[in-house]
Amino acid sequence: MRPPRDLGWRLDPRLADDTHPVTNLELSELRLMDDANHPWLILVPRIEHAVEWIDLDAEQQAALTREIDRCSRALRTAFQPHKLNVAALGNQVEQLHIHVIARYREDIAWPRPVWGSATALRYKPELLIRRIELLHAALAD
Repeated sequence: MRPPRDLGWRLDPRLADDTHPVTNLELSELRLMDDANHPWLILVPRIEHAVEWIDLDAEQQAALTREIDRCSRALRTAFQPHKLNVAALGNQVEQLHIHVIARYREDIAWPRPVWGSATALRYKPELLIRRIELLHAALAD
């Protein structure tokens, strides 16, 4: 795949405020949602003006699919969830981004969606460092 055309790309400030950087993937910037209630990844394709899946060309869509798969498998390896939720809503943040969330039957929102179910529990620095290290290890597998 050719490198993303990210010269004009900028992360939406709302995503920057609500997430922590994890790593750059082939197409996307991978971020961790600042909510320790759930292991919750956000993939943001580094494609200027991408709002919808259909704004990506076929090659970019295939790359994003591979990245969703990789992140889903990393969450399953690292956290052994009962369910993985994968969604691209964009109702509050227009910039194309994909949520990959590890869910448990006993989590604070189960069986409802995570959005609006509970107040976000911001990461304490030590837990944030451990979680990102765990994600790096799981992504390397």
